Amino acid sequence: MPLPLLPGNSLNRNLGKEKFHKSQHFEYSKGIPLMVGAKKPGIGGEPLLGQTAKPQYSLFPKEQGSGPSWLAFDKQVLCFDAYFQEPITQSREETYRVRKCKIYYYLENDTIQVVEPIIKNSGMQHGTLICRHRIPLPAPNDDQFYNIQHFNINQEIEFYSRTYMITDCDPFTRNFLRKMGVRINSSATAPADPYTTLRQELEDSMKPRRPYERQDTLKQFLEHDHNVLRFYCYWNDTESMFGDPRELILHYFLADDTIEIREVLYPNSGRDTAPKFLNRSKIPKNAPTPTHQPGEVTGRTVLNVIGPVGQGSRYILDRLNTGAVEEEFYKDSDLTIGGVINVWGRSVLICDCDNFTKEYYRSKYGIEDFTPVQYKVPPPPKPAREMPPYTGFGSEEDSLCSCQGLIPKAPQKDFRKLMEKDRQGLESNVLRFVAKILTNNAVNNERTFIISFYLGDDTIAMFEPTQRNTGVLGGKFLERSRVKKPGQELYKSEMSECYMAQDLYVGARLCISNQLFQLVDADEYAFNYMEQHAEEFPRANIGIILSKLKSIHAEKQKEIKHFLANSDPGNTGLIPYESFRSLLADTGCQLSEHEIITLGRTYSLREQPEPIVGFMLAVAQDHLKKKLFDNFPDLLRAFTHEDRDRTGHLSAKEARTICKAFRLPLADDLLRALLQKFANESGNIDYNAFLSGINWRENPSPPLLPDDAIKCDVDWSGEAVGPAVTAVNYSLLLDDVFGSAGNSESS
Repeated sequence: MPLPLLPGNSLNRNLGKEKFHKSQHFEYSKGIPLMVGAKKPGIGGEPLLGQTAKPQYSLFPKEQGSGPSWLAFDKQVLCFDAYFQEPITQSREETYRVRKCKIYYYLENDTIQVVEPIIKNSGMQHGTLICRHRIPLPAPNDDQFYNIQHFNINQEIEFYSRTYMITDCDPFTRNFLRKMGVRINSSATAPADPYTTLRQELEDSMKPRRPYERQDTLKQFLEHDHNVLRFYCYWNDTESMFGDPRELILHYFLADDTIEIREVLYPNSGRDTAPKFLNRSKIPKNAPTPTHQPGEVTGRTVLNVIGPVGQGSRYILDRLNTGAVEEEFYKDSDLTIGGVINVWGRSVLICDCDNFTKEYYRSKYGIEDFTPVQYKVPPPPKPAREMPPYTGFGSEEDSLCSCQGLIPKAPQKDFRKLMEKDRQGLESNVLRFVAKILTNNAVNNERTFIISFYLGDDTIAMFEPTQRNTGVLGGKFLERSRVKKPGQELYKSEMSECYMAQDLYVGARLCISNQLFQLVDADEYAFNYMEQHAEEFPRANIGIILSKLKSIHAEKQKEIKHFLANSDPGNTGLIPYESFRSLLADTGCQLSEHEIITLGRTYSLREQPEPIVGFMLAVAQDHLKKKLFDNFPDLLRAFTHEDRDRTGHLSAKEARTICKAFRLPLADDLLRALLQKFANESGNIDYNAFLSGINWRENPSPPLLPDDAIKCDVDWSGEAVGPAVTAVNYSLLLDDVFGSAGNSESS
């Protein structure tokens, strides 16, 4: 009931209104100007007369607590089964066709997709009938779109003037619609397609009532594809004119039981190079066989024909295969070493096979005897190639290479041995020995030499340390090279024998440059290397040494036990090394000095002397003084610059880096050992004390004596050449050599 015109009432609707703007009727979509005025409200945002707000999306799905619809219903699709009838006007077999399809409804954005499943031999292109997009409603409501409320089972729906009948849906769709409160109709069935039914009847009539026996070879192909047996065969064709023996290679393909034969053609054999001796095929056992008439060899035998020829005729097949022609072919079980096969009238002897073939027959047939058949005379041995004698020019290896070809080549090195025995980190692979000259000259008797044997190429280098007041200049005595053994003829065809690693041991005598040297000592690395590789160095093999001691006769054993008992009055089981050495030297078991040292090292009590810092600093100052290095102030400033916190300490890595940057002329192992002596508990280096110790100008150390320089370890680890062997545990030695009884008797 309208309000009366009382004071304060008015028919003007604009009273109290604040917004009078006009909606924009033009917008840009992907850069294209469009008119969208029909969707815009009137003045002030109010709808025009007759204008109703149309929802842009369906009422469901909508934003819920889990987020927007595109996130809440992501990858959730409703699936409906449907069909439509398509009229056929140009065929007399059918007037319409029933085409089944599936309708997919995407909940995230109300898009719809129609897909027709592929039907075999239908003659039509199946797949997507309607691409995924929002489908508008039929006219006159074509300004709106389909939503979830338009879908149900057993009802029709129209997409672009084509009517689809929804017959069923999947369980997810059914549960989803039920939760929405939709009353789901009962499922319907799609009508049968007349043309599809006709095609099915024709296919059923084409199937034979008694089908042929199927020979399944797919399993054999899948299991044995690319598996080929290889046999080496021989065909004696000497009976024919201009015939000669032939060598053949037979390939048996396990995938289809076929055989291929190739001929082995050697260079200058006089025969044309044919690709194959026999193409890949099955070989009959009774070849050559007579030619069969057409239709004589068939899979099944037809006994009679009933009815007219063509459609509707019947065939009576022979189930017993009466009169069938059977032909035997070679199988893998027929191919054995020593057997003869008939290759189209040619007798081929199987002589040998490869490893894969042997393993195949061993696993399948249990055959273990694969002795090859010798079918040809072995070739005569090649005559020894005599080399001319050495001419004396260049090395023997270089002279020999000039005789092995027209183009001289450099002698080949053993690169494998070089890579295995070359220096690798702290593993030098260099054996160092101390040697003395065997001469009557009093001056030369005091000379000492360092012999280095390089395991990588079996070369020897000699160095003589400088000794004061001897009148002999030290330095390099022998360039690194291979040294020949004495007593060999110079001009001969064979290569000269050179000194090897097994020829160098303590007590050995070497003739180098027509001068006789005797090895009197070795460094710790040489002893350890020879003991670790005892199979290569019999002088360091403790097993061989103990076997020599066990060969001593009984009287000598009693003397040894009596001597050991007298040398150990306190019954401690220990004996000084010098007494032990003199005892073994007088036993008569012909033990070398190196074997005695190895025996003492095995049963010894070693004392590790503490490294002397003063001695190491004296050696370092001696090296720096010889190289005239006195840049200590700049070195101190560099250490101070790197010490940001001014603690007076740096890490060992930073200290070594600074020393290497200033090219401090000290060996890397000596520098590392010195830095360890000036390190604190945390591993940092006191660089002030380190620089003060090596400064030979401000803090000179006492000069080194010549004997002290000789005793220095080569790698400057701060230890002696070999830890001193002070005492030997003879009780363990007697137990290992003479048994526990010997130990009890000595005690």
